[in-house]
Amino acid sequence: MTNLVKAERALTTQKVREEESQYLTFLLGKEMFAIGILSIKEIIEYGQVTSVPMMPSFVRGVINLRGQVVPVIDLQARFGRPSSLVGKRSCVVIIEIRLSPEQEQHVIGVLVDSVSEVLAIAPAQIEKAPQFGAKLRPDFISGMGKVDDKFVIILNVEKVLSVDELSALTERVEDSRQD
Repeated sequence: MTNLVKAERALTTQKVREEESQYLTFLLGKEMFAIGILSIKEIIEYGQVTSVPMMPSFVRGVINLRGQVVPVIDLQARFGRPSSLVGKRSCVVIIEIRLSPEQEQHVIGVLVDSVSEVLAIAPAQIEKAPQFGAKLRPDFISGMGKVDDKFVIILNVEKVLSVDELSALTERVEDSRQD
């Protein structure tokens, strides 16, 4: 094989890698979900969560993350399902999200049953979100990734953690800190 062919293959491989997006996959019950890795700050073990009165049912409470108050959302409950049961593999995925372009980023934790792996999924392997038949609101799903003949539900974090609900949530958490 000539050096030119090797160089072309290396460039093609690099281009394919650049076109793939990386997603953190995790389980809720027996279903596999994914969130784009760029919005994820870290993953922590599920620990002490302090409940805050008057929060929506899907808000487990808040945690202290190195001095920062971080709300924790139970994704199962957010999807209208029974709340997650905390087990040995349960963890909190810390996500940074911007409520609007002119506002600062907010940090939110989401409770998941277990984290699986980081996967690279090429755009050609992602189908549009189904408009019916899914057990989630269609706007919560940004796509269905095909991985090893199975589907991974790719979440639209901005919709799951909606601007209106996050704004209200942030105000309540900040008010509770002042009391």
